[in-house]
Amino acid sequence: MAVVPVELGGRSYQVRISANLLAEAAQHCIPLLRKNSVSIVTDANVAENWRETVEASFDRAAIATRWLILDPGESTKDWSGLEKVTDWLLAGQVERGDHVIALGGGVIGDLVGFAAAVLKRGCNFIQLPTSLLAQVDSSVGGKTAINTRTGKNLIGAFHQPSLVLADLSALGTLPDRQMRAGYAEILKYGVLGDRAFFDWLAANGTAVLARESDALERAVATSVEAKARIVAEDERETADRRALLNLGHTFGHALEAETGFSDRLLHGEAVALGMVLAARYSARIGLMPDAEAAQVARSVETAGLPGEIAALALDCDGQRLADHMLHDKKMDAGTLPFILLRGIGTAFVARDVDLADVAAFLDEQLRAH
Repeated sequence: MAVVPVELGGRSYQVRISANLLAEAAQHCIPLLRKNSVSIVTDANVAENWRETVEASFDRAAIATRWLILDPGESTKDWSGLEKVTDWLLAGQVERGDHVIALGGGVIGDLVGFAAAVLKRGCNFIQLPTSLLAQVDSSVGGKTAINTRTGKNLIGAFHQPSLVLADLSALGTLPDRQMRAGYAEILKYGVLGDRAFFDWLAANGTAVLARESDALERAVATSVEAKARIVAEDERETADRRALLNLGHTFGHALEAETGFSDRLLHGEAVALGMVLAARYSARIGLMPDAEAAQVARSVETAGLPGEIAALALDCDGQRLADHMLHDKKMDAGTLPFILLRGIGTAFVARDVDLADVAAFLDEQLRAH
């Protein structure tokens, strides 16, 4: 088992990475629990595959489980979803010192984490991420949020979990498309700050996507270690360090908004295409070689992820996509910072990007290929 500490002083916690952690969930969680019962929130798809396993673990430990099963998908992560979760937790008399368990992908983790952040001004929670994207990204670092009509993740809070159990066995039931979407976030860590890891993925990415145990554990652990280092340095994204984790997200969120935050374009797919666009735009304005931008695109397309906007068949122009960016939560004093690249492994925050030029660039991409 790989154990990655997230060093945040009195709020430090561990990310434990191994197979069969859901079957052993109770023994990992018991040291944090104050009662002989625990509240677990999940979605219908995850419940079908993993409720019995998790429930059996707590049954063996004589801990009763209380379940809330939500509809799967991004649409659950909204005001009504938050109301449903908080009302259910209050009905269950969850106290500030209790731990709520989030069992699922990024939607469940974000929603339950935000509910825990605001319930009685903050209770505790444990992340049991079941998707690759959640294991390497959203379950680590304390960002919790819901979506609104205005945009994605605009209402939220920083609220760290007490423990993260990343069970690699759970990825065995993950659809291949979701596996590829999670791989986009793994690839992101190489592109933004670790050329050696990017090169390792070029040689071993197929094994990761095939869920080969050694390659998968190394890819997940390396990604979590990278994120843990950045979070420890800049937990609340008040400096530029944590902002680097948004590589691909500004372009990606605009594409998600244009596709209605739907299954037409998964978050990881949007991030993958966003990274390609960030690399191409960086090359366009002379920051990185065209050849390296092409390498980023190849790494995305080789993984079966979208590398061209044109393939989405969007009914919009570049200006409309740029307008979506104005609702980005990273807007600061009327300007939008972009994460751009000086090369693979060398990302930085650019605060002088002309959105009109970005719109023109996106027009070019919409017409390409």
